[in-house]
Amino acid sequence: MTVTTPTAARPAPAQAPRRKRFSWTPYFFIGLAVLYLLLFAVIPLLKGLDLSFTNTRLLNPTAGRYIGVDNYEHLLGGGAFFKSVVTTLVYTAFTVVLSLTLGTVSAFVINRYFPGRTLARAVIVMPWAVPTVAVALVFRWIYNDSTGIANNASSALGLGERGWLTDPAYGMPSVVIATVWKVTPFVMLVVLAALQSVPEDLYEATRIDGADSYSTFKLVVLPFLLPTLRVVALLMTIWSFRRFEIIWLLTGGGPVDATNTIVIDVYREAFNNSQLGLAAAAGMLGLVLSLVVTAIYFVVEQRANKQNGMNE
Repeated sequence: MTVTTPTAARPAPAQAPRRKRFSWTPYFFIGLAVLYLLLFAVIPLLKGLDLSFTNTRLLNPTAGRYIGVDNYEHLLGGGAFFKSVVTTLVYTAFTVVLSLTLGTVSAFVINRYFPGRTLARAVIVMPWAVPTVAVALVFRWIYNDSTGIANNASSALGLGERGWLTDPAYGMPSVVIATVWKVTPFVMLVVLAALQSVPEDLYEATRIDGADSYSTFKLVVLPFLLPTLRVVALLMTIWSFRRFEIIWLLTGGGPVDATNTIVIDVYREAFNNSQLGLAAAAGMLGLVLSLVVTAIYFVVEQRANKQNGMNE
């Protein structure tokens, strides 16, 4: 009788790791984006920075020579540039606050069903689709001293006539009103999209719990709206910093520099005074201002995420 001893099971041969197939496709698409940014953002930005250290003039742009930080000392040492910075901040503050308020209220109104809601949405969105030049022409007619309906309305109310585009006291309000009329539909559309993303179950739960409208807004709607409102506020702020067309077409920076923002100042220095170097320096300082606002936004966003427990 033979006794067989059990043999140990042989381990399965280890499989060689699969070699990933290299693909150039991601690098191709990323390379296109990098190339686009280099050509249309980084190189012009570096060229503008280089130009800001020269005394280049528009009539002879190749004859400029380096003068160090003289352009920056000229801007920061005088009061004119700081006045344009204050004008920019005032214009931006009123434009952002008013457009956010009116856009949010409009979004709440047209989010509810009522007869003719589709037509109302189309009419409210229309100013955003109108070209800025056309908007400026319409408001120049509205603000006309002799034939404009703004003076007709103020006279009918017993307030007398005003120089909407010629009086320094009314220049900024007139430009802000025209700008808010133009940009508010964009805010409304974005906020409306955020409102429609609120789950209907949450509304139903608040109705069952007997919550009033204010509690529903505070506890259900506002948490959904806040991230959207922060992003829209950032976009509106940056766009207001660099808005040129409607201000230039309405007032040209006047009356008496009442609407002379940084962008208008850059245009005047470059094309009216032919000082390209000084205009480039003003543009660089305006860019720094935009970067400061963007940094503040990200700090606020980070704190909000920490409070909501979303931070890693």
